Amino acid sequence: MASWYNAKIRYQKEDEAGSLKTINESYLIDSVSFTEAEARAYKQIVTGASDFGVISITRMRLADLFIYEEGEKWYKIKVVYFSVDERSGKEKKVVNYMLLNAESVQQAQDRIIEELRNFLIPYEIESVSLTPILEVFPYQAPDEQEVPDNFRPVSDAQP
Repeated sequence: MASWYNAKIRYQKEDEAGSLKTINESYLIDSVSFTEAEARAYKQIVTGASDFGVISITRMRLADLFIYEEGEKWYKIKVVYFSVDERSGKEKKVVNYMLLNAESVQQAQDRIIEELRNFLIPYEIESVSLTPILEVFPYQAPDEQEVPDNFRPVSDAQP
């Protein structure tokens, strides 16, 4: 299961007039810890600007993430459904947050309805809101490292 972290960065950029402007940006990173999220933020979000730094990292609770080819903006959707507690028999409200990219609020709503079309439990879309997230970085397994030709197995080493 993915653990999503919202990394906010700040850096200074020179504008057309030659003055420095402070830029704040937000990125979503899949990682196993805050430390890894920070390391990946520094590695993947290279601006080449002065005073670049990660100013905050917060965990983002997401039930699902849907990535489409087209769509520059990221929308957070609040989906609510009701389930029955097996022990008490009472109905309880379950809230899930989902994230997807789209060009507009209407397109985001249409996409989430399409994604949830096979959902067996009745649900309600309570809100669709635009987020400041610029890009999403899903986890990618590191490539297997090749062993150099001059390395030999430890079992062949002589004491």
